[in-house]
Amino acid sequence: MTILIDPTGEAQSVARPRPLRPPSLSGLTVGILDISKARGSIFLDRLAERFDEAGVSVKRYRKPTFARPAPVALSQQIVTEVDLVVEGLAD
Repeated sequence: MTILIDPTGEAQSVARPRPLRPPSLSGLTVGILDISKARGSIFLDRLAERFDEAGVSVKRYRKPTFARPAPVALSQQIVTEVDLVVEGLAD
């Protein structure tokens, strides 16, 4: 069993079911969210290249700062434009 810890500062842990993975990325749009950590874009650029090579549509997003959650407007934009998201973390 894997235990995942939510870094958002919840006072009490909340059990969340793991989202189902799509059987294929074919026909889906993947969002790549850069949290603005130094050099994080290097990894995410390579990931975007790999998705592109596989014929997967990609949209890129960037938080203004890693120190705060993504602005609500950005989160809402992502939800309406992509099918799933890869978030680049660091440290």
